[in-house]
Amino acid sequence: MTYSLKEQLNAEERFSGGHRMCAGCGSPVAVRAVLRALKPEDKAVVCSATSCLEVSTFMYPYTAWNDSFIHNAFENAGATMSGVETAYKAMKKRGKLDDTWKFIAFGGDGGTYDIGFQSLSGAMERGHDMVYVCYDNEAYMNTGIQRSSSTPHYADTTTTPAGTVIPGKLQQKKDLTKIMAAHNIPYVAQTTYIGNFSDIGTKAEKAIYTPGPAFLNVLAPCPRGWRYPGEKLMEVTKAAVETCVWPLFEVEDGKYTVNYIPKNKKPVEEYLKLQGRFKHLFQPENQYMIEQIQQEIDRKWEDLLNLAE
Repeated sequence: MTYSLKEQLNAEERFSGGHRMCAGCGSPVAVRAVLRALKPEDKAVVCSATSCLEVSTFMYPYTAWNDSFIHNAFENAGATMSGVETAYKAMKKRGKLDDTWKFIAFGGDGGTYDIGFQSLSGAMERGHDMVYVCYDNEAYMNTGIQRSSSTPHYADTTTTPAGTVIPGKLQQKKDLTKIMAAHNIPYVAQTTYIGNFSDIGTKAEKAIYTPGPAFLNVLAPCPRGWRYPGEKLMEVTKAAVETCVWPLFEVEDGKYTVNYIPKNKKPVEEYLKLQGRFKHLFQPENQYMIEQIQQEIDRKWEDLLNLAE
């Protein structure tokens, strides 16, 4: 697949501006990039689990979605979309539909890593021809910045406050992308936005047009929860990739491919220092936390490179 930024920017806008998402939020950027991968002649059914994205883009009677849209509870985006896809196949078989429809579910990490994981796992295992997109902002941002299983080690959240009792979240981040790859589905990818958006654009097109279930995990920073200036969004995502905190890779029919290997892998401090949620790590007595995080990243990076050999 050949990616063309010009073609992408000239594509029909399926997610309109004027929504109520925060300036500098990564979620609408992810949605727009994914939906631009749809062919103009194809229609889509989109669903979104309860989240910042849902409440800020679908406030009745207004909507930012130009395709058919379903609002789901936290726990059932995967189940709902699998049901819609099954109904479509049945109607197509009976000759009641001629158009080609695609089925795309969006969920934050709370509705994907945690509350909605059961229905997501079931939908993938059953083999529904659909795409599930997790826009991963690494906490329950919509309800007050509480920790989720996606929250990184030592991050400061409202339920893991860094202070004299605990130094932030005590557990490491769940590796959901590899968990989804273990479902033996046709396509799984991890991406975010750097450069000309070619990585997320190419992977979105693959996910949508690969027959069967597909999963995209998109790092989508939150300026409120991560505490960075809104205009620094692209700088934060680039640092995540260059430090290998968030590697860009895909798994096609079980085969791992690393899509980007930094020429000079940067130390994790370059990523952490951009975010207020890690401010406490830079106190002299907490240097060991940065060292531990660096060790974790190095180990996971080497494991990924070994899987891609």
